[in-house]
Amino acid sequence: MNARREVTLIGAPTDVGAGHRGASMGPEALRVAGLLQALTSRGLKVIDRGNLAGPGNPWLPPVEGYRHLREVVAWNQLVHDAVHAELAGGRLPILLGGDHCLGIGTLSAAARHCRDTGRTLRVLWLDAHSDFNTRELSPSGNLHGMPVACLCGFCPPELIRIGGTVPAMEPSAIRQIGIRSVDAGEKRFLHEQRLEVFDMRFIDEVGVRQTMEMALADLDDDTHLHVSFDVDFLDPEIAPGVGTTVPGGPSYREAQLCMEMIADTGRMASLDIMELNPALDIRNRTAELAVDLVESLFGKSTLVRQHAPPVAQRSITHLSARRGRG
Repeated sequence: MNARREVTLIGAPTDVGAGHRGASMGPEALRVAGLLQALTSRGLKVIDRGNLAGPGNPWLPPVEGYRHLREVVAWNQLVHDAVHAELAGGRLPILLGGDHCLGIGTLSAAARHCRDTGRTLRVLWLDAHSDFNTRELSPSGNLHGMPVACLCGFCPPELIRIGGTVPAMEPSAIRQIGIRSVDAGEKRFLHEQRLEVFDMRFIDEVGVRQTMEMALADLDDDTHLHVSFDVDFLDPEIAPGVGTTVPGGPSYREAQLCMEMIADTGRMASLDIMELNPALDIRNRTAELAVDLVESLFGKSTLVRQHAPPVAQRSITHLSARRGRG
């Protein structure tokens, strides 16, 4: 069970970084699906801070390779400030997205908090997409396809410096899981930067358990584990309510195992829930599934289990991660 018992919900109702309208309604859909009540039932003290208020979506074409850069910067600054305040107060912030460009703000805040406290940041990026485009590589200019590249220093200065240090993190801090859609130029760039990418072929070959053991290796008491959960990580057969569906994602049981193994570490210290698009959902089914999975992140399980030692303490030296797969 996660050691942090105080949790805050922060809504970021915007789709300025996306190519489809509707992710701005994600925070309310998660609330309607009972997120606060589900977390409270886990014995957590939950505070809902409501929604941040940022600029609207102007729905304009890209300018110099970026769509809505001014608005994206404004939203990420708001997110950074809100998330950093919660971390500084010893609480676990959950950002309710909103599109995944907002990961720039949350992870800039987490990285800043780690610098302030001498902790090591580890990021699990659960997503169908690697989000490592740049303006030179992106076919659309949509910034929700660029947040990981931005965090690693490949973005406009006004986004890179949000957390006060450039870049916010090194590629070695990130583990991407469930990837199955990568643009051609982005694929080469991922390989050059040596990101640790566990794509769906890798998961098919070795299974979810070994994949997660590798992604969670070397965590210790000084690790701040941030989970960035893009709902399109899931197979669209079970999670249709996203703007960029990609077939062949994790099943319900595979996703549950991912979340339960994260919970077993007891290290999760911040969380994003991104890209939920109620306009494309069926009777809020995807939001309800997301809430179910988040409960598992906070320790819900079928039985009371005698947990194995934390992943970081197990010897998994016989496993070798393949880097930069696209």
